[in-house]
Amino acid sequence: MPHAPARIDPITLEVIRCGVVSITNQIDANITRTAFSSYVYEYKDFAVGLVDADGRLVAQSTGGMPPFVADAVGTAVRDGLQIYGRDRLFDGDVVVCNHPAVQGQHLNNTVMYTPIYGGPERATLLGFFALNVHWIDIGGVMHGSTDIFMEGLQLRTIKLWSKGEPVEEIYRIIENNTRMPVDVMGDISAQLAGCFLGRDLTLALADKYGVDTFLAAVDTIMAQGEASSRTRIREIPDGAYESEAFLDDDSLGTEPVPIRVKVIVEGDEMTIDFSGLADQVPGPVNSGYFGGGVTAARVAFKYLIAPREPANEGVFRPLKLILPEGKILSARPGAPMSNYSTPFPTVIDCVIRCLEDALPHLATGAHFGTHSGFMIHGHWADGKRFHGHDSGHGGWGAGDGHDGAGPFRTMAHGDTRLIPMELQESLLPFRVVSLSLREDSGGAGKFRGGVGFRKEYEVLHPFTLNTNLDRRKCSPWGVRGGKAAKPGCITIIRVSGETETMGKARNCKLEPGDRVILETGGGGGWGPPEERALELIQRDLDRGYITAEGAVRDYGVRVEAGRVVRE
Repeated sequence: MPHAPARIDPITLEVIRCGVVSITNQIDANITRTAFSSYVYEYKDFAVGLVDADGRLVAQSTGGMPPFVADAVGTAVRDGLQIYGRDRLFDGDVVVCNHPAVQGQHLNNTVMYTPIYGGPERATLLGFFALNVHWIDIGGVMHGSTDIFMEGLQLRTIKLWSKGEPVEEIYRIIENNTRMPVDVMGDISAQLAGCFLGRDLTLALADKYGVDTFLAAVDTIMAQGEASSRTRIREIPDGAYESEAFLDDDSLGTEPVPIRVKVIVEGDEMTIDFSGLADQVPGPVNSGYFGGGVTAARVAFKYLIAPREPANEGVFRPLKLILPEGKILSARPGAPMSNYSTPFPTVIDCVIRCLEDALPHLATGAHFGTHSGFMIHGHWADGKRFHGHDSGHGGWGAGDGHDGAGPFRTMAHGDTRLIPMELQESLLPFRVVSLSLREDSGGAGKFRGGVGFRKEYEVLHPFTLNTNLDRRKCSPWGVRGGKAAKPGCITIIRVSGETETMGKARNCKLEPGDRVILETGGGGGWGPPEERALELIQRDLDRGYITAEGAVRDYGVRVEAGRVVRE
């Protein structure tokens, strides 16, 4: 509930507003310096959040994974409040939760949080400092799960620390349920240090200005975020807007998975209706209500309505959700979720596409819309296990007045990065032969979609490959007359000369000398291609974004001695 009003001058309010975000960003930086797994310190598969005493998001790290902090940290804390109550969450407690019935994401995503007590005698619960970190391995099958119990260790809101002391039995359980104990336990230590330092820095900020002022500032920040969102929504004409797309398959079968979305705007509220989504599927692309439906809706809403507003619970108050139980984003208990985030980029694209006609000046082509994941595992000659992950950046859609950006990660990734090739080659048994932009991958238009890339790997030691590249059949669409982009693909070239092209590889055994080529998709174009300025076509040709053949095919021009001329 909101706290009693306190007199807050605008300067103090801004100091607290920026202060809580700064703290989450500092912990973000610390994690990248102290984590053991390259998933965390390079790829940045984690997020940092501060939530209030009721589990409402107050602030998040600006570079955090959007699906993590959209509501995953708050959902975990609210489960802890329901199980323990405030009376049994003590100063020095640390709670962990990865349970699919709570967070609705794959089991690797584990939230760790600690309460923040302030005021006289530290009697007032100010909130919780929380980190959601992808633990690199938590047991279970490596690929192709058909129920959640195949995917590893489930931790339903348990205390890792109690009143300032570690619970040794929980540490032993975790350590003995992972194939990578050094990396996992090292990442847990970094996560724990982040919780404690974040707690202490938040407490110091609250002590500096007084607990009442701090809590009132939090309520004001949320109220202002809500007001900003409502103002933006009122600019959209009332109505019901729809769009649809599909996933190639559910990672196990071959049938497409339909994605149908409706956005309803009424006054200063927006409702996202996911009732047209596919029912949950046998393959592991399901997610739960909070970790799936709420997450995807909030990320899309943030892009459309509040792209520059610091994320907090208030920003999302005008957003309503219609999502029946049993859909791919609201799966029932027991559904497999190891590839839970596969639908997110396409769902987000569809929500944005719904408002193409209502907000034509903000309409953009679809982005490449798939994780393009490249996961390997195996054993070295001495028996030690290796486990690695790579993924593809692709093109984003063009908009009114600008070409598409990229290659970047998907809209569901935030600032996650490519792991440097030098580090990959030092840790994993492959050599990166080449990395280049993928010509002609961006959708043609008055403004061209962003381009993808092409990355070629040479296998140096036997390993098993799994990939999760989607959207091969549902090309990233263009808008306002723009053309669709080229989708991505994966090609395996065996030493024998045998070649296979695919989107998803399942437990594919590779031997030394085999090669794998990952080509990522581009973004959709904006506006008719024939309206593109000649000098922009020439620039694209000079910079290697398009080929001469592509210029002729897509823009109806001639190329003579490297110069573009109109027919």
